[in-house]
Amino acid sequence: MSGHSKWKNIAGKKGKADAQRGKIFTKIGREIIVAAKSGGPQPEDNPRLRDAISKAKSANMPNDNIERAIKKATGELANVDYLEIVYEGYGPAGIAVIVETLTDNKNRSAGSVRNAFTKGFGNMGTPGCVSFMFQEKGQIIIEKEDKDEDELMMLALDSGAEDFESEDEVFIVTTSPEDFGAVREALEGAGIQFLEASVTKIPDVMTEIDEEAAKKFQKMLNLLDEDEDVQEVYHNAEFPEGWDE
Repeated sequence: MSGHSKWKNIAGKKGKADAQRGKIFTKIGREIIVAAKSGGPQPEDNPRLRDAISKAKSANMPNDNIERAIKKATGELANVDYLEIVYEGYGPAGIAVIVETLTDNKNRSAGSVRNAFTKGFGNMGTPGCVSFMFQEKGQIIIEKEDKDEDELMMLALDSGAEDFESEDEVFIVTTSPEDFGAVREALEGAGIQFLEASVTKIPDVMTEIDEEAAKKFQKMLNLLDEDEDVQEVYHNAEFPEGWDE
């Protein structure tokens, strides 16, 4: 991943989240509903729900929204059943793309995602065609501010983190998916606040693209971002230096 700035990608996503907070809350709400339905409404007994609630709090989602999503999962409020569907394929210049969706209409979801790939000069692939190029990891992003780097690093590593990096104005803590919850809880217990905390997919190798491919791929990303069924988009594109997403 030489030359690739993890924080640049994360900061870009965060900026979009700030600008589209209502849409982000809706998507996280769906995650909470699915997590609570699959593992129960008590966070202490449901690691997936704990992680979803942590993600909600990192996005400054109000507690009322979180509680409402859990009530929908338990049937206290009217709810919709969501299917978890993952699509894989390629963007321009051979970019590997994974799209995770939560949808109540798989035909609508498939059509919308396929349209985004087509209009972005890419093409949908078969399940597994690019997922082998990514590793699932827990990732916790912490603003540096006045934090002691050595102290924070030791806390993260002692609680089970695999890696601790300093990049630009943030620290990036990487964990296995299994240890993500324990590391997050240890840092929370020490009073550390996060810019982002989630289990994500990190590419093994980045694909450098030129400005022409970047423009085409950005169109795909924008269409996927506008799709309410799309929860997350992972890719291995390394945009040109100075590219303004």
